[in-house]
Amino acid sequence: MVDVYIDPHVHMVSRTTDDYVRMARAGCVAITEPAFWAGYDRSSPKGFFDYFRQLTEFEPRRAAQYGIRHHTWLCINPKEAEDPVFAREVIGLIPGFLERENVLGIGEIGLNKNSRNELEILEAHLQLASDHGLLVLVHTPHLEDKLKGTRLIMDAIRRFPKLDPGRVLIDHVEEHTVGHVLDRGFWCGMTLYPDTKCTPQRAVDIIECWGSERIWMNSAGDWGHSDPIAVPKAQMEMRRRGHLESLVRRVTFENPERFLSQSGRFSAQPLRPTAPDVTR
Repeated sequence: MVDVYIDPHVHMVSRTTDDYVRMARAGCVAITEPAFWAGYDRSSPKGFFDYFRQLTEFEPRRAAQYGIRHHTWLCINPKEAEDPVFAREVIGLIPGFLERENVLGIGEIGLNKNSRNELEILEAHLQLASDHGLLVLVHTPHLEDKLKGTRLIMDAIRRFPKLDPGRVLIDHVEEHTVGHVLDRGFWCGMTLYPDTKCTPQRAVDIIECWGSERIWMNSAGDWGHSDPIAVPKAQMEMRRRGHLESLVRRVTFENPERFLSQSGRFSAQPLRPTAPDVTR
C-alpha cells in the first residue's frame, strides 16, 4: 500500500508531466511551490507578473489532473535582489495576487550571498508578510555561508515582532544549522538533493539526532540535479532503519500539514485524478 505524503517545497514549473505521474503514484497528495529563480535574471517586473499568474492559474490546474493539490508562495528570490529598485517593483505586484485561493504566503525569501542589498529586500518581504499576517518560507544560503546567512535571517525576522517564529519555515537546514533554527522556535525544512543539501540518509540521521518536532522533508525539485520523489525515498530509508510508521507519517505528512494549515488555504484532501496515465 502506498502511503500518502506532502512535498512542501517543489518547483513544478521546471518539471514535466512525467514527474507529476511519478509523484502521484508514489503517494503525493499536495505540494507547495515557492517562487524562485528562473535560471536567468528576468529583465522586467512584467516577467514576474506572468510568473505569478503561472503559479496561481496554470500550475494548480496541471497538478489537479494528477490528483495533487497545488499551493504557492510569492516573492522575488534572493538571486535577483541585488537591484533594490527592481526588486521593490516586483514586491509591489504581490498584493494583487494575495487573494488567489492557492497562495499561502511569502517565499522563498532569504539570502544568497549575504549582501546588504539582499538583506534590504528580505526585510521588505518580511514587512509585507507582517502587514498581511502571512506565513513565511525562507531560503538559506548554500555551502560555507549557510550558518552566517541563517543567523542573519533569523535576526532579521526577530526585528518584526508580529511575525511568530511558529509561522516561519527556514528551509535547506543541514547538520550545522538545524539546532540553531529549532532553538529559536522556527520550523525547519530539510531539502533532499542527490549531491548537496541533505540526502535522504542524512535527513534521517538529523531526525534521529534532533527529533521530529517542527521539522519536515522536501525535494525542492527544480531545473538542476534533483529528485521529485526524494520524499518517498526518505520514507523508505526510515522504514529500512526500523522506524515506526507513525514517525514516517509525522515528518512526511502530519508536520507539513500542521504548519501549512495555519494559512487557512492549505488542503491535503485527495483529488480525483483525471489524467489517463495515473493510477493509485
